[in-house]
Amino acid sequence: MGRIKSVAIKNLAREMIGEHGSRFGTDFDKNKKVVDEIRKIDSKYIRNVVAGYITKEMERAKRQAA
Repeated sequence: MGRIKSVAIKNLAREMIGEHGSRFGTDFDKNKKVVDEIRKIDSKYIRNVVAGYITKEMERAKRQAA
């Protein structure tokens, strides 16, 4: 089991996916850079959590599409 993400993290990630969904993929490192470009997040930890959640959501969407 993974860690539970807060509602703020999920909302931020879903907002980014909604606005810039085509820029994200299933690669965490690429998503981390895209998150950094889209929004200035001072905390490296929060940026990584958001990028990880986005990666997980993109993998989930990829599985559902197949």
